[in-house]
Amino acid sequence: MRKVLVLGGGFAGVESAIYLRKYGFDVTLVSNRDYFYIYPISIWIPTGDISFEDTKVSLKELQKVHGFELVIDEVESIKSLEKKVYCKEHEFRYEYLVIALGSGKMKHKGVEHTLSICGKPDDALTLKNRLDELIKKGGGAISMGFGGNPKDASNVRGGPAYELLFNVHNKLKKLGIRDKFKLNFFAPMEKPGIRMGPNALKMMDLFFDKLDIDSYTGKKIKEFTSEGVVFEDDSLLKSDLTMFIPAGNGHKVFENSDLPLNAAGFVNINNYCEVKHDYYATPDEYKVFALGDSAALQGPDWRAKQGHIAEVMAKCVAYNINAMENGVISRKSYSCHINILCIMDSGDGAAFVYRNDKRAIMVPMPIIGHWLKKGWGWYCRNSKLNKIPRIPGL
Repeated sequence: MRKVLVLGGGFAGVESAIYLRKYGFDVTLVSNRDYFYIYPISIWIPTGDISFEDTKVSLKELQKVHGFELVIDEVESIKSLEKKVYCKEHEFRYEYLVIALGSGKMKHKGVEHTLSICGKPDDALTLKNRLDELIKKGGGAISMGFGGNPKDASNVRGGPAYELLFNVHNKLKKLGIRDKFKLNFFAPMEKPGIRMGPNALKMMDLFFDKLDIDSYTGKKIKEFTSEGVVFEDDSLLKSDLTMFIPAGNGHKVFENSDLPLNAAGFVNINNYCEVKHDYYATPDEYKVFALGDSAALQGPDWRAKQGHIAEVMAKCVAYNINAMENGVISRKSYSCHINILCIMDSGDGAAFVYRNDKRAIMVPMPIIGHWLKKGWGWYCRNSKLNKIPRIPGL
């Protein structure tokens, strides 16, 4: 069978490698770290509910189970017209290319004064240490928020900011010191979270009031300092610990590549995750696919890049590459699967969030919701290792 080169060891890349192997392709997966990181459950690292190791799945274990070749290296450039990928230590030729490198981050002045739950995995451990220091100190101000990208709103990670903030509230409450801390939420949008739907937005406001969390929204972020967050009107939100999730933009590798990009730097794709280059008459000749956070996701204004969407795209990519290889005309599209789906955890419960073109709901799930999300983390790890069967659609 033909060789497929998959770039990236996250949800999109790993799922692509798994399903391409099911079709019998010779697959090489290139990742800059030797583990698959389960980002959605990393919200519990700073509060000490799970360890850093609990969020990691060895790519070598996944390699043994699924039979793909694994190369740990840093991708530096993609020269698609030459059908070559250049890494720090390796150079690859390919017949089919799957780009699942994730995204870059919007640059904010003073962002080094913040930590992100959606950035480098090690940041979660640093957040834990900083939180432990504040607890030992006996009090302080903690601010958490996220940013936006006006050129492409689909790569915004708001959910983890809410979840971590709620989990920190719950931890401090359990310790009996919640009254010693000021908890803040901030975002530059007038209505952060609106993509979940108007009812969900109202419910979030109720949560903030109930949990005594102050909200600062509708002001652009000017910069971050050691003292806190400075907004466009020069007002200062004082903060002893600031967690900020920048919006995504194009991966830095794409700047040194010949891929067709949108205004935000994401790789342009069609509904089948195929990349069309002007040099080639059809995507069938180009044989390049992009998915997950690397791709310019098409769909409604409220669309959002999530792990389950990346996995849907990966399955479509595997099917479509197999169709190309076998001369089959039919293709599978990811666009009909666009939705928002998550269990937003609070440490002592959760809320089920779902949105598609027809409806938007947010259902509180006290106590059981927390354990459902914990169960999903266990399922994610063990199903990928083939220790338990995959549930259709998950």
